[in-house]
This record gives sequence, C-alpha cells and structure tokens, in this order.
Amino acid sequence: MVYNDIIGTLGVGLILIAYFLGTEKLIKNDGKLFYVMNIIGATLACYASLLIEYWPFVILEGTWVLVSMYGLMRAMRIKLT
Repeated sequence: MVYNDIIGTLGVGLILIAYFLGTEKLIKNDGKLFYVMNIIGATLACYASLLIEYWPFVILEGTWVLVSMYGLMRAMRIKLT
C-alpha cells in the first residue's frame, strides 16, 4: 500500500465510521462529532484524490468538506443560542 492509498483509506474509513455511528444512534447525525469526523475524513480523501489527480473525487470530497463545515457551524450556532 502506498502513501495515497493509506491516506485515502483512513479518510473514507472515518466517513464510513461516522455514518455507521450515526445510523446506530451512537452519535447524533447533526452533532459536532459527526461533522468533525466527516470534515477530517473528507479532507484526507480529497488530499488522496489530489495526489493521484482524480478530479471527480477531489470535487466530491472537497464539496463534502464544505457541506460538513456548514453543518458544524450550524450545530455550534444552535448550541450557543
């Protein structure tokens, strides 16, 4: 396994773990932990895709990061009010 495979596997794994934990109601699907796991996972997957220059997944994972950041900001704003 090469560097980009390891980074990509860690990223996708983190996204899938967040999804599984949310599905099993072990974490909230709209909670901070869920969004942070998605942000980190998608960032790693995006970076791995960038390393191999696979642009469709760079766009997909980059968008995933942005949407997750938006969700995290909403989750933080809701808790503050």
